[in-house]
Amino acid sequence: MPKTKSREILIKESRGNFIVLPSLKSEDYNFDGLLSLRKLLTREKARMLDVIKYKSPGSIYELAKILKRPFKGVMDDIKLLERFGFIDLLEEKTNKRIRHKPVIVVDTMNISIKI
Repeated sequence: MPKTKSREILIKESRGNFIVLPSLKSEDYNFDGLLSLRKLLTREKARMLDVIKYKSPGSIYELAKILKRPFKGVMDDIKLLERFGFIDLLEEKTNKRIRHKPVIVVDTMNISIKI
């Protein structure tokens, strides 16, 4: 039986983009068959994390306005980011309404893929 290997792929958000750290060669990674990872690591989600981190919007609606995107699309992305543990939604009561403030809860995430 061949010896198994483990490979760590470092992906970093930088100014609204996800980048693979340059220590890896292009042949060391291939995400083509990993649809869920590709859905998670999009430019729009990187922009969204950047805005949440540096502009701290008070609600999802405010985030959509900053990003100049439709509310429904932003909400769908927020749900995905929340499900994967990148953000939490803090409930804040204002007058008679409850708004959900997106907050980043991690600064590093290790993605392990067992093959």
